[in-house]
Parts: sequence; C-alpha cells; structure tokens
Amino acid sequence: MFFAKNKFKLPYTVFIIAFGAVLFFAHCTNAQTVNTTPQHAFFHVTLDHSFSSPVSGRLLLFIGPVTEDGSSVDVNMMAPQSVYVAAKEIQQLAPGETVDIDADDLVFPQPLSLATAGSYRAQAVLDVHHSYNYVGRAPGNLFSTPASVALPLTTSPTLTLTNVVPEPPDALAQNPEVNAAVKSIDYVSPLLTKFWGREIHMHGWVLLPPDYDAHPNDTYPTVYFTHGFGGTLNGLRARYAPLLYGRMKQGKMPPMIWVLLDESSATGTHEFADSVNNGPWGAALTTELIPNLEASYRMDARTSSRFLQGHSSGGWATLWLQTHYPKIFGGTWSTSPDPSDFHIFSTIDLYAPKANFYQAPDGTLNPILRVQGKPLSSMKQLAALESVMGDYGGQISSFEWVFSPRGPDGRPAHLFDRATGAIDPNVAAYWREHYDIVEYLNKNWKSVGPELRGKYHLAVGTDDTFYLDGAAHSLEATLNRLGGEPHFTFVPGRSHFNVYMDGEDRWALFDKIAAEMYKIARPEK
Repeated sequence: MFFAKNKFKLPYTVFIIAFGAVLFFAHCTNAQTVNTTPQHAFFHVTLDHSFSSPVSGRLLLFIGPVTEDGSSVDVNMMAPQSVYVAAKEIQQLAPGETVDIDADDLVFPQPLSLATAGSYRAQAVLDVHHSYNYVGRAPGNLFSTPASVALPLTTSPTLTLTNVVPEPPDALAQNPEVNAAVKSIDYVSPLLTKFWGREIHMHGWVLLPPDYDAHPNDTYPTVYFTHGFGGTLNGLRARYAPLLYGRMKQGKMPPMIWVLLDESSATGTHEFADSVNNGPWGAALTTELIPNLEASYRMDARTSSRFLQGHSSGGWATLWLQTHYPKIFGGTWSTSPDPSDFHIFSTIDLYAPKANFYQAPDGTLNPILRVQGKPLSSMKQLAALESVMGDYGGQISSFEWVFSPRGPDGRPAHLFDRATGAIDPNVAAYWREHYDIVEYLNKNWKSVGPELRGKYHLAVGTDDTFYLDGAAHSLEATLNRLGGEPHFTFVPGRSHFNVYMDGEDRWALFDKIAAEMYKIARPEK
C-alpha cells in the first residue's frame, strides 16, 4: 500500500494499486441506485483549439464541494464519497471537438443525478497514460479549469481541456553534490525480457555515500530500498536521495551505499515477487541486477553486508525477498508492510468459509482506512472507485497481478467477485500457497530457518492507517514460535504515515535502522 502521500492513492494510484470488467462492475456496485435515477446528468468536454493533434485516454470528471482557494477537484483520501468521479474512454478527440460524458453511467459513488442539491465545482482530466489509479494527475495529463456548477443540472455544462500537467522541476538541480552522488540504473534483464518477449528494463538509482571518492580502497555495506504503492523512479531520486545523503553527511547515519529500486509498473507494484503475471522480478534482482551492480561499484558483496529496506508495499517486497532469498540478504528492515498473513488481509480473513471482500460475517462493511481508530472508508468503496478510474494500476488490481494465477482470458484471476465481493476460494488458495509469508515459513522453516534466524526487523504503528499491524503481530508470533528471533517494534499511536517520526524529526527511524545494519556489517566498529 502507499507511502506517506497526503492524497487518496489507494484507489487511483495510495496506498498507489482494480485491489477488467469495468463497465459491468460499476453498474453492479451502483445497482441499488441506478434504477431510481430520474435523469442522466451530462457534461460537455471540449479539447481546446490550442492543441495541435488529437488526444486519447480515459476522461475523468470530478465533481466536489465548493472550496475557497479554487484548488483542483480531486478524490479526497479522508472522505472518498464527498467527490463524484465519472469516467469514459475516448479515442482521437480532435482540437475543437466535444465529447459528452454521462455522470450517471460509470460513476462513483452513485449517479450524479442523485446528489444533494446545491453548489459544486467540476473539473475534467484526460488521463493519457491510463495511470491515474497509481500516480494520480501525472505529467502529460490534460485538465480543465475548475468550474462552478449547480445540482441538479438544468443544462449540460461545458468544460474545456486547456492545460497540460507539466513535468516537475529537477529536484536536484540546485543540489550538485547529491546529484553527483546519484547514479542511474537502467538494466535490461534477460530473464524479464524472455518472459515478456520484449526488452524489460530494471530502473533505480545508486546513491553513493559522501566519502565514497575519498576512500577509493574501501567497500561499503549496501542497502536495497524500495518504495510503497504510488512511488516512482523520479520520486526515489527527489525524495530519498537527498534525505539519505544528507543524514549520512551529517553523521546521523553511517556511510553505506543505498540502491533505490523502482518497483512500479503499468500494473501497480510488482513487489520483486516471482509472478506468473508480472514475471520473475525476484530472480532478476538477485541473479542479474545485484551481480551487475556489485561489479560496477565498491559494494561489500558478503551476505552480512547486503540489506533490505522498504515501506508499505515496499515493506512486503523486502519481507518476501528476505524470505525467499535468505542466502543473499543479511536482514530486512520492513516498515508498515502489506499483509504477510492473508488470514489478516488488513481486516479480512481471505480463507474463511464464504469469505467476502466487502462485508464481514455480521454484514458490516470491511474497512480499509482509519484515522485515530475511526474507519473512514471501506474495501467496497476502494474497489468501486478503482474500477471507475480504470483497468490498470489500482491497489487491488496490483495485488492480483502479483498474487493471482493467470485467468482464462490471460489476465490475473480476480480474487473476488466485483459485484458481490464474494472471494473465490480457489484464487485465495493460490494466494495462500504462493505468497502468504506466514504460511511459507510454517511449511518450510526446517529448510530456510537457519538462514533466516534474527534477520527479520519490522516497525509498524499500532494505529496503522490500513490496519497493517494485525498481520505484523501474526508474523511476529509465528517467528517467535519457530525460533526465528524477530526484532519487531509496534510504535504506540503511530499511523502509516508517521511511523518514522521521533519528536520533530520526521525521518528519525532511518538513523536507527542504518545503525543496526552497520553494526551487523561492521561489528568491529
């Protein structure tokens, strides 16, 4: 799930990753309201004459509350049902042409004609990359100026696509020292290329420590870090490179090489798992990319000097890599990881008899997001919004691309029925057999345990936003019972987004993690 972004990337990105039969699903999830719709609410969307060529993509219409600051209209993480989102695929819309979008057709959370009467703001966005579920409003997307509308509609408003989301400025342009320490990774993987039948590149960044050039004979412990859902290659460079370099330069962290790995893809996050849908990402990392990097940089290539770290979906990825490649890595420091026990998939037991993704046995909706213990949105809302946003890149569909068997249509099999929420026990059994980490450890500890003892380090808040502390407790109990000597910390009151904080320092946990790694790699220092 997604990491430290204050917008709702679970459905369209947070929490990044649909969680595809999109039209059918959207119709079914709103079936209780569609039959009572008095009339359809249409908007006209025009491509401005300033554009020189036709455009295609997924047209998204956002209708939300009036704001004083005139800001963009977008989904609201803390109140997902407060913003209506309608969608329509368009092809080759020419400059000056207009297309109609029906805000009662493919729409979340209900047909717009059923909205409470009053004043609203509307904005159109053309998702040209079909990536809104993962990154939201990305560079290259077209958008209109927000316009005031009154509901119910008496006429069809016109919104004109006049603007293009620009590329962000180079975050390191004014920081030449860090820029020089960041080296690009663009590696063509033979394993992934064979799987896909076309060139597949593995991307990331190598961040060298401040004293790297001053000590040409030294080798360095190496940390393989990967982001959570919604993270990107550019985000790794812009956010983590200056953060980690600065803390090393200040002496808060010991000198190590950090490999910042991009795990994003068109399907969400591949999580460096070996998957029948995404391909052998774990094997490609451990047998191809890491040897290539160790031949190019002065990395200490001993197991005791190779470490893993990641947050959220990146936290699950690093747990997975440590578990399945125990002789490669000397330990993982995973924070707020996605569920390692699918008996506790946030708030759902995927293996329960007649399990339902949407509803608990008592009929209440399964929550997905909470703040200070208060549920704010449900799994059903997440799935519905993801389907409106599009086929690819949502949090739920991302899990299916990693964990599911391949379905008859060549796409990942759905874990659950998108209309009813009923979980397919055969797909759940596949998830259990192949990707449930607790299940794997219970079955294979005799063979893998000696290589894993003491290597699991985990931190999670007791008020994790996505209920991820539950599965972490199960993993800790499993490792304790097996003699795995885990090092788990449950941070009181912390959420998914502030678990690294200590006092006023938002990122203090990095210092503690790095110190623990370095002590293992350099016990003499």
